[in-house]
Order: sequence, then structure tokens, then C-alpha cells
Amino acid sequence: MAGRKPIPTNLKILRGNPGRRPLPKNEPEISAGIPDPPKHLGGKAKKEWKRITPELARAGLLTKIDGTALAAYCDCFAQWAEASAKIKKQGMTIETEKNGPVISPYLKISNAAVDRMRQFLVEFGMTPSSRSKVKAAPAPEKPQEGEDYFGWAEGK
Repeated sequence: MAGRKPIPTNLKILRGNPGRRPLPKNEPEISAGIPDPPKHLGGKAKKEWKRITPELARAGLLTKIDGTALAAYCDCFAQWAEASAKIKKQGMTIETEKNGPVISPYLKISNAAVDRMRQFLVEFGMTPSSRSKVKAAPAPEKPQEGEDYFGWAEGK
């Protein structure tokens, strides 16, 4: 498909439907909620998952099927963190016998991870410019007895 990517309807609603175009009527509804983290996530990736999922859920930007995209973001975050630690320890250049100082391969890994992270951050409205386009939904009222934060009956 050529041109701009379509904006998800829930994001249009959070932004106040600035284009004032009719919203799609037959779009599938996906239940909001925090997906389970994939089993392969570990270390820094899992910590980032635990840090970011409650915030995305509170903003109404996370559904049960967003787990794969969020896991990919968390993997990129972990790669960036690991590469950054290596750069801090070894520097941005390394000495080679043949060519003298060359750019650290960890700098290349870090830059690539940051590029991929940025793409995911924009998708989830987690950058200042993408967030400025999202209007927060009103805070949910206190859950009724027997309901959780999202208004779902407990035990479901």
C-alpha cells in the first residue's frame, strides 16, 4: 500500500478525531489489556516490559494482541542498553593492528537499535512528538466492586 499508514481508530479517538472524517464502522474491536510477556524476554528486555506496559495500558494504547510489537521494542531496548554499556566501557573506537582506530561495532549496534526503537516508540505514542498528537482519554472512574481497572469482571 502506497502513501501514509492509516492511523488506528483508537488513536484518532484519543486525538479528538482532528480530521473530522467519519470513523470506520466495521473495524474489529480488540480488548484492551496488558498481554503476557513472551517467555524469551529476559534481563533488561523484561524489565522494560514491566516498566512500560502499565503506562501504555493506563493511556489506553495497549491491547492483548500488541505483545509481539512490544516484545520487539523491548528486545531493541535491551540490545541498545547492552551496546551502550560496552561503548561506555571500551569507548566509541577500538584499536586494530592493521587500520589503527576504527568505529566500535557496538556503536553500530547501538545506532541500529535506536533506529528500530524509535519506530516502535512512535507506533505506541511514546515520543514527545507522537504523544503530542494523542489526547488522553478521561481517567476511568473507580472500578465497581468485582471489576478490575479496565471495568472487566474479575475472573475473566
